[in-house]
Amino acid sequence: MLDITRQSADFVAGIKHEDLPARCIEAARIGIVDCVGVMLAGAAEEPVRIVSAMLSPSTQNDGAPELPSGRNLVASDAALVNGVAAHVLDYDDVALAGHPSAVLVPAILAEGWTLDVSGKNAIAAYVAGYELWAQLADLEPGHLHERGFHPTAVMGTLATAAACARLHGLDAEKTGHAIAIGASLASGLVANFGTMTKSLHAGRTAQSGVLAARLAAQGFTASQDVLEHRTGFLRAHSPSGEPNIENGTIDLGENWRLSKLGINVKRYPTCYATHRSIDAMLGLVSEHGLKAGDVREIRVHTGRTQKLMLRNANPQTGLEAKFSMEFAMAAALVAGRVGLSELTDGFVTRPEVREAVSKVRCTTTDEVMPGDQPFAPDDRVSVVLNSGEVVEHAPVVHAKGSWQKPLTREELQDKFLDCTMRVFDRNQSTRLFEQLWRIEELKSLRELAIVSGASLH
Repeated sequence: MLDITRQSADFVAGIKHEDLPARCIEAARIGIVDCVGVMLAGAAEEPVRIVSAMLSPSTQNDGAPELPSGRNLVASDAALVNGVAAHVLDYDDVALAGHPSAVLVPAILAEGWTLDVSGKNAIAAYVAGYELWAQLADLEPGHLHERGFHPTAVMGTLATAAACARLHGLDAEKTGHAIAIGASLASGLVANFGTMTKSLHAGRTAQSGVLAARLAAQGFTASQDVLEHRTGFLRAHSPSGEPNIENGTIDLGENWRLSKLGINVKRYPTCYATHRSIDAMLGLVSEHGLKAGDVREIRVHTGRTQKLMLRNANPQTGLEAKFSMEFAMAAALVAGRVGLSELTDGFVTRPEVREAVSKVRCTTTDEVMPGDQPFAPDDRVSVVLNSGEVVEHAPVVHAKGSWQKPLTREELQDKFLDCTMRVFDRNQSTRLFEQLWRIEELKSLRELAIVSGASLH
């Protein structure tokens, strides 16, 4: 049997910024930049306000800020509320069949702020958490979504525990305890997609990572074989029932998965399972000048697991619409875009949108592309016009913004400013982007202009 827990802990405890491949650093930087922008944009949403109202300010000097208000909270509470904000818009990045940055970044910012860590240590913590998540995912041939588990809230809890253990500088033994504590805090159900609770998954996962590392730092113990034990994490959460515990490969620190799999930045605030089809539909709208009245039917061919995530064929709210292929196609046709302005209750219930939703027909395939996403090899979209003519977009394999088709620095900054200028002026938004883009130069995360009215001097 593989000694997965111990080897994972050894890797996390020993990871150093100077040993990281350049592509890992690049991916971590992009993930942090994008997540902070989305987090600030999401901070005013109702689920975030509800969670925030339940939290009491901290009177301690070692707290962390709630964003963007700067209200001082204990680190675990800051990770919770900022984690909800990071995921509530479903505009945060995607990888490993989940949302790594939405859990790693709130935890790292909160605990890193409290511990006064450097930007280089923040990067190392991010990579440690991502690599552990990716390694464990490689040992499972099945897909968590199909069993009803949200990978962000399951794998993400171990990742945030590892990241926070790295911030604390825990030795390998205590890091193993932190990971094992996190393993017992992992849960989140796909059935709650399209509700406020999906964003709670991210907040609770970030909070759990802070809690697990802090407990381990104080001597709290857990099983040092929790990942591989026959009643442990990998078997308990295995959708296939056959995780590769006996003959899998543990190559942390040798096979850098973040370099290869990277981070997929979202261009649209909807479930990533819709993004390739949205690219195709917007392409058809642009190429043919399509109007809603021209269209008899929209045909989408996508993956079975993708459609499983997209549970709302007839959404009634903006939250529900984030998990609807039918709405994604309707918004692209009616508005010519799928942005934050379209993901509102008012837009979702407009008569022309409702009519367009009714014209969408989805078919699925069981085929799955190689890689970390349980998606079909490609998404295909065609439109039947009232005349009977059919116009078809070429199959889309990778969405724009993916690791394979990345945004430019300027495109990433445009998204960041669009998000952050909802709460900051342009000067502060621009300064924060530049700080995050050069995060390795920061001697302390406390230098970040991340709260309202931060000094620009």
